[in-house]
Amino acid sequence: MPSPRKFVSAREVAERAGVSRSAVSRAFTPGASVSEDTRRRVLDAANELGYHVNHLARGLSLKESGIVCLVGSELGTPYRASLVKAMTQAAQDAGKVAMVINTDRSDASVGAALRQALHYRADASIILSGLPDKSITRLCLENGQRIVLINRDDDQEGPLRINLQDDEAARRALIAFLRAGCRRLAFANSEAGTPSLMARERGFLAAAGTIGLTVTVERFGPSIYDSGRELARRLLTAPERPDAVFCATDLIACGFLDTARHEFGLAVPEDLCVTGFDDIEQAGWSSYSLTTFAQPVSDIAREAFAWLRLTPEEATRRPAAVALEARMVWRRTVRGSAPAPSPAARSAAES
Repeated sequence: MPSPRKFVSAREVAERAGVSRSAVSRAFTPGASVSEDTRRRVLDAANELGYHVNHLARGLSLKESGIVCLVGSELGTPYRASLVKAMTQAAQDAGKVAMVINTDRSDASVGAALRQALHYRADASIILSGLPDKSITRLCLENGQRIVLINRDDDQEGPLRINLQDDEAARRALIAFLRAGCRRLAFANSEAGTPSLMARERGFLAAAGTIGLTVTVERFGPSIYDSGRELARRLLTAPERPDAVFCATDLIACGFLDTARHEFGLAVPEDLCVTGFDDIEQAGWSSYSLTTFAQPVSDIAREAFAWLRLTPEEATRRPAAVALEARMVWRRTVRGSAPAPSPAARSAAES
């Protein structure tokens, strides 16, 4: 078995090319002053030796490592996985390296992982929606990182906050239910208590309250499929069974639908209308065909890295908060026709 190949140093490239060590550095630095002949000799030598630039070492001298931390919980859920995928692709497109930190556990391992990222001089951290504590944001800011917060309500100065227009989504869900003739409304939520989940719940209750309707709220467990099953059992055995349910996430909605159909024998949407939120892949499967709201993951990633590309001075001249629309995806779990698109959606379609 061949022995592992050792890393080739810039000094070895310089010796092979017959140039100085600084000339090697300039040859690999975009925009640096170096003659075309010198650059060609350095690149030829680098190819022959199998040399790769040590970006960590270069980052120490430039005070820029190119590392962006993605900090989040529930990374195995379909929505969070799609968000991480979009973020890592955007990082690669921007010439950055993504470092993922899982905060599902509440013990000291989270802090240890984040300190490790800080040891590598990560340039920025993107705090994904979910459960990471606000103290994590403070730690990143105190260590000079730039911060992007997604679907969170942290009120600290400095980060870019990217949120969804949850109140508008809740209003559109209510309109869809009303057009279907539904009046007994319910909201099925988890007990995670994240800012985004609670914003959807508050928005739905507020929208219904403006026309004098009450909403039955039921919360249970984490934001997973099995929680949707239990929520269905609780709501569908209530003295006044709802005829429309807004589920806080698609995973909850999938569990809810399966239980409503297979345990209670209900026809959807004839007996019961259901909407979800996230537009995960499973929502489009024919067994669910779930009416839902799409998380604009590509737009979220684009906004995050567009802001990170700005200098700190340029960033201070930009709005500190971005509100994105969650587009309604009309499928087959609500009776009737799709509500009229929002003004933003109409404008996008006409442009």
